[in-house]
This record gives sequence, C-alpha cells and structure tokens, in this order.
Amino acid sequence: MIKKLLLLIFAFVISFTAHAQDTKEEIQKRQQQLQKELNDLNNTLAEIKKNKKQSIGQLALVQKKLNTRQELINNISSDLRRLDDDIYKNQLDIYRYTKELDTLKTQYAQSLVFAYKNRSNYDYLNFLFSATSFNDAVKRVAYLKSYRQYRETQVNTIVKTQQLLQDKISTLTSNKTEQNSTLKEQNKQLGVLEDDKKEKDEVVKDLKGQESEIAAEIKNKEKMRVKLNQALQTVIRREVDEARKQDQQRIAKQQEDDRKKKLADQQQQQKQQPAQNNNNPNNNNTAVITPPKNDQPVTGVAAPKNNNRSYSPFESTPEGLTQSLNFENNRGSLPWPVGSGYVSIHFGNYAATEHITGVSDGITISVPVGTNVKAVADGTVSAVLDLGSTQAVLIRHGKYFTVYSNLSSANVNKGDEVKSGTPVGRAAVDDSGEGAVLFEVMNEQKVFLDPERWLKAR
Repeated sequence: MIKKLLLLIFAFVISFTAHAQDTKEEIQKRQQQLQKELNDLNNTLAEIKKNKKQSIGQLALVQKKLNTRQELINNISSDLRRLDDDIYKNQLDIYRYTKELDTLKTQYAQSLVFAYKNRSNYDYLNFLFSATSFNDAVKRVAYLKSYRQYRETQVNTIVKTQQLLQDKISTLTSNKTEQNSTLKEQNKQLGVLEDDKKEKDEVVKDLKGQESEIAAEIKNKEKMRVKLNQALQTVIRREVDEARKQDQQRIAKQQEDDRKKKLADQQQQQKQQPAQNNNNPNNNNTAVITPPKNDQPVTGVAAPKNNNRSYSPFESTPEGLTQSLNFENNRGSLPWPVGSGYVSIHFGNYAATEHITGVSDGITISVPVGTNVKAVADGTVSAVLDLGSTQAVLIRHGKYFTVYSNLSSANVNKGDEVKSGTPVGRAAVDDSGEGAVLFEVMNEQKVFLDPERWLKAR
C-alpha cells in the first residue's frame, strides 16, 4: 500500500514538474496561436452571419470559439503561475543578496578598522623585523600582500553583489508590471467569454425556432448518407472481389511456375542418371520420378510476409502493402483535405438541437464554396460517384479508403494514381447554404473510422 502511495506521489511530482517546465516563450507562442485561431473563427463567423438562417455549423463554430477562448484563459493562468514563481524566486534572491551584502559590508568595515589601527609605517616595519628568520619575513610580506588583495576582492565582491541585487530588483519590478498586464488580459478574456456564452445561447434559441427546418435538413442528410454508403459498399465489394481474383491468379501462376521448374529439374536429373548408372553394375536402368507433393502450402508471389498482420487481398502486392503501412504509420499526422475551415459536424452521433440528433460517418468541414479538396495520402482512385447535385471521390490506400463527398466537381477519374495533396475536387454548397465537404475514412471491411484520429492536430 505504501509502495503504491509513493508511486502515485512520484507520478504527481513528475507531472507537476513537466507542467512547470513550460517556458515563457512556449506559453506566449501558444497564446499567439490561440489568438490567431480566435481571429480566424470570428472572421468565419462574420461570414456565416450574412446568411440569416441559423445552422448547425454556426452552433459548432460558436462552441469551437468558446473552447478556444477557454483554452486561451487557461494559458494566461499558466503564464500568471509562471510569473508568480518568478516573483517568488526573485524575492528570495533579493533577500539572499541583501543578507550577503550586509555581511560583506560588515567584514569590509572590520578590515578597515584593523587597517586604521595598524596604519603607521612603524607598525608595518615592526611586524616585518620581528620575524624569527628570513623565511618567516618572506611569509609575512606575502601575508600583507594577500591581505591587501583580500580587501580589494571584498570591494569587488560588494560592487558585484550590489549590481546583482539591483538587477534582481529591476527584474522583480518588470515581473510585477507584466503580472498586472496579464491579469488585465485575463479579466478581459473572461468578459469576452461571457459574451461568447450569450452568443451561443442566442444561436441555440434561434435553432429551436427552426427545428422543423433542421429536422428536414437532418432527414435529407440521412438519405444522402444511406445513398453514399450503398454506393461505397458496392464499389469496395467489387474492389475486394477483384483483388482476391488477382491474388488467386498470382497464386495459380506461381504454382504453375513452381511445377514447371520442378519438372525441368527432374528431367535434368534423368539425363544425368544414365551416365551414373553405367558405372553401377546393379543398375537396372529404371528411372524413378518422384511426383510433386500437393500438400505443401503455396502463397502468392507478392504475399506479405508479416505474420502479425491479418490477411487482406489489397496487401497481396508490394505496392498495396506499402500503401497500407504508410497510411497506418501516418495515423495522427495525415494532412487535412482542406487548408482552412472548421469541423461543423464530428464523427458519430451528434445533437443538431436539444431534440434532434443525427449520425455522421465522417466529419463535415465547413469551408468557403469552391475550396480545393485534396487527397490526404498516396493512393488510387477507386470511383468517382455521382450523387445527383454533388459528387464523391473514393481513393484506396492499400486496405484503407478515404472518401471526399459534397463536391461540386471532381478533378480525377477512376484508376488515377494520386499523391498526398493532389486536388480531387471543389467543395459544394450544403443544405444550410454554406460551403462544406464530408471527409470519411474506411477499411476494407467497410467499417468507418474517426477521421480526426488520423488527421494531424490543428
């Protein structure tokens, strides 16, 4: 029990130390990033407000602004804690330097009194000539020199200590000024946070008054989701079947090549056998051909040799396996499909209003209409789907798939090889009248994955 308690205390100390190690530069850099993010959110919100109709995206944006504002306030609090620590340390240093300076001045005063009392040349000569030997006299001369040097060192030390004390006092004054400024900024942000909360309440109130329209919008999204899913299921099923067929063909070709090679080896052995039998009197000139064993497992030429991976027909070629591994290794660091915008609908179940909910198989990113949408990784275009008023692009990355839908146009065709960053289309208008793109991640089992776990943090 005591051991567990000690481990918990140790872990807390490590965590606290790591938190305390945030430097002034790191804290202020994060503050600048958060402030820039807030400015971008405000600009986007100003554009959205031009559309008189409230939307789920606007609520998500206001919530995002609230969270960012709270993070900024927390960051300012960290800066205040850092300043409190600096002020406390500087106060301790000032106290220590003051005590040291008092001690140095006292010691120097004592040395001056001693020097004053022994200031006559007679006393100096008497001190030298009272030596018992020449060596003793040399030592006394060295002592007097060192005593003078000691007094000079005392003076230098006092001057340096006074300078250090003055510097610490100046730093302390600067810390207190910065602390007052930071406290004012914190109070300002707390006031803006309250305004943000009121803004969110107003949006929620407006959305409640539009529940019938939002319900129709969610219903339409659900229809489009089902339609897109059916199309994706069909394409991926076809891709899986084709990959398995090609894998079987590779295996069959490998088996045939192995059979021909083994037969050729046996025929070569037969040609060599008569020459060997002529030297053997017991030879009856009967050649024995050992039939190939069919119970040995045969794998495809390019089948992956990683025993820790479950079989996937998409990984039966070196290119497919490489794309899968690259996609997996970049989990959490894949680039975003758009250069700007914000996530208005996250993966999974979401609440449009207090009484209306929806389901999202990916993330909806609100962006200006016509924004370029780019591939997040190297791959092959499996399909370009026509969904009526919009289009969707499906790209295969080994055994993984990414989907880019709600596109006004597509820049790629089925079978195209694309690189990370290749434009695949442009964002179209969604049901709320705003620009948006739906981004999804799937595996070969047609299971949707949370895209934000794959994309790099913003």
